Amino acid sequence: MSPKELTSESFARYPVEGQKLAVSKIALLRNLPLGFVPFVLKEVIAYDWKFPAERKELEQQFSYLESLPGEEMRRQMAVFAQLRLSPALEASDWVDFPGQFLEQLSAQLWATHQMDAFRAASETYMQTVFAKFPQGVPSIPRLGIAVIGQGVVQKRYALFRKLSREGVYFHQVKAKGGLQSIMKTVNARAEAHTVPYGHWYIDGGETAALAGSAVTCVSYQALAPARAMLTEKMRKVYTSANFSAEALRTLLAQIGPQELGMSASGADAVLDRFAISLLTEGSGTQIFSTTFVQWAAREALRRAQPVTLLARYMPRQREKPMNELLLEVQAKPESDPHGSLIDGDMGAYYTWLNQQRLTGADQSSFLVWFEDHGEAVAVGPAFPRGTEERKSVEIHELLARVS
Repeated sequence: MSPKELTSESFARYPVEGQKLAVSKIALLRNLPLGFVPFVLKEVIAYDWKFPAERKELEQQFSYLESLPGEEMRRQMAVFAQLRLSPALEASDWVDFPGQFLEQLSAQLWATHQMDAFRAASETYMQTVFAKFPQGVPSIPRLGIAVIGQGVVQKRYALFRKLSREGVYFHQVKAKGGLQSIMKTVNARAEAHTVPYGHWYIDGGETAALAGSAVTCVSYQALAPARAMLTEKMRKVYTSANFSAEALRTLLAQIGPQELGMSASGADAVLDRFAISLLTEGSGTQIFSTTFVQWAAREALRRAQPVTLLARYMPRQREKPMNELLLEVQAKPESDPHGSLIDGDMGAYYTWLNQQRLTGADQSSFLVWFEDHGEAVAVGPAFPRGTEERKSVEIHELLARVS
């Protein structure tokens, strides 16, 4: 089927809100080339479970495309319309399974040396859309916080070698009541500036009881049942006689919330779908808590674009070969606090980098603290780059300067 043959019935299997959106834009979708329209439909089919920031970006794409005169539309879509697609790919069900279509398209573009032209056209298109709809600065400066090293008695690793170049390295932070002060700051920002999915707390263990109701919470331990179900499915594929990376990828792409004991609808559906994406799209997020926290922070910043983000790294299990990790998922694993400290240090740096990609980066602040110890780094307008401070300071004093 070609895009010109689309009808309202073509979207009968889409979730409610996504179906409404697709039907309302059907005239536009019919005029898009097959090499482009599945990219739009991949976002539309997941529209019901997208965060507000994601919905807004998709709606802006539609507004931009609808504003193009006929000749300009043809010019913008020329590269996508000229892609050489195999008959099998053209005949595939790209309406109901746009994600699978795009995987096959990517492989075909690489095999036929069309990827460079496709990538250049895609980048030009997105840059034009962003220029048409520039993102406004957040209502309050963004604040990112990373808490690392829980359970480490004495470090054997030089912390903050990357982040300390960007701000102030504090050597005498008073640790008592540190986590409580951090949670108090996160809760206060969430209560004072109500933004749907605007304030996040991601924990590598159990969510702290101090988290307020206005904060979106995701924790590694809360997802233990879903992780166990998923790793069992992965183990069966991994140990089968016909194991292949493609089979594993297909399994992960098709996992639904019910298969992991999660909600498919209702108030928790958006967050549950987000959690599933963390476990099925991230590498190692099912097994290592530090990897889970780093990936969850990255995805929350990319997708929800929050103004407040707290990521707390907890001890992960010790690394072993993947087949052993999958077989031992039900057992109580041996923890590795010091290795987790190293993970957390790098994870904090990557979280700061991802925060810097959002609007208002020049006014945003970031704090990373070695939990229950006296070391921290603060980055932001109030902190001169590449400096150190050896005077005693309370956590709440640092928080007052970053928030």
